[in-house]
Amino acid sequence: MKLTRLFGASCLLFPGLVASLAIPKTSAVIDATKASINALNTYYDNTTGRWNPKVNWWYSGIALQAILDYMQTTGSEEYLAQAQHTIDIQRAPLDWYPQGGGDFRADSTDDTAWWALALLRMYELTGNSTYLDIAKEDEAYIFKYWLPETCKGGVIWNIPELKYKNAISNELYLELAASLHNLIPGDTFYLNRSMTQWAWFNSSGMINSQWLINDGLLEPDPSDSSVCRNNNAEVWTYNQGVVLGGLVELHKATGDQKYLDTAIKIADAVVNSATLSPGGILTETCSETDSCTTNGWSFKGIFMNRLAKLNKALSGNPYSDYIRTNEQTMYSNARNGSDFYGGIWQKPFDGADLGKQVSAVSLLIATLGLS
Repeated sequence: MKLTRLFGASCLLFPGLVASLAIPKTSAVIDATKASINALNTYYDNTTGRWNPKVNWWYSGIALQAILDYMQTTGSEEYLAQAQHTIDIQRAPLDWYPQGGGDFRADSTDDTAWWALALLRMYELTGNSTYLDIAKEDEAYIFKYWLPETCKGGVIWNIPELKYKNAISNELYLELAASLHNLIPGDTFYLNRSMTQWAWFNSSGMINSQWLINDGLLEPDPSDSSVCRNNNAEVWTYNQGVVLGGLVELHKATGDQKYLDTAIKIADAVVNSATLSPGGILTETCSETDSCTTNGWSFKGIFMNRLAKLNKALSGNPYSDYIRTNEQTMYSNARNGSDFYGGIWQKPFDGADLGKQVSAVSLLIATLGLS
């Protein structure tokens, strides 16, 4: 038999032995997180600079964000060369995207934004203004598709077809613009854009009566292009998460408590949802119908990343127990002997997948960052 756990609240088979080892909680969480990142990196293809080049490009953007978050949280530079290599290769023009003009400008606004946010983290880690400049270039590219002609504003998702104003593109743009403001001393340009973006999003109808966010807006009424309505499509966990990151950045920028108050309502709606948090464990609805793809498996880690950001911004850190409970449940149930994690955290390991693994890494990092 072996220890099931060396950290957190600890569920141990040999508690006396563990007490004698006296391993600090943080040290053990770092070890578990590094092991999960090393498992994630088995997907890494050095030639292309991508994690599993056979799947969607944006997954590599969130995998990059995860290892950058780990380094920022721990002060390590262990994966910095890999991060630089990834950015150097991936900033080239994307030949599979007709609109791809280099520097991560893609055919969808959300794909561009995932990479731009990772570049801001790289700038924070290195101080190299090249990364900041690319993120600014990407913000300008996305803003070109903030179209007031329909729905009174908002960023479209599909650039070639100029279609669909959805939650994720607009949430990512909010977080990107507000983050740029907070990283540039004396800025007002990005602050104004981020505040305009939030005012539009908040009134768009995508936040439903339960304080949960549906996937996007219906196509405009043919008789009035300004009229758009919530499409009542899937309530994905990442749509509940990214908006939290944007609201925390807006609060940081302005000091206005209203942004945190709104973030709390959205976070509480997830934490208290019998559908999204059955038994207190974050669950993607597609996993209940066995219909998740790598897309769906990747979403929970994105939510936990931003929930941890909100938690840190709040007095008393009210979501710490929720984050720890999810991490301990995942570690105890969904992990295999090679530090890969399944997609349903409260159930046994159900097979490896890039989306599942990057979600697990993000949850472990969220736990590592708890005070």
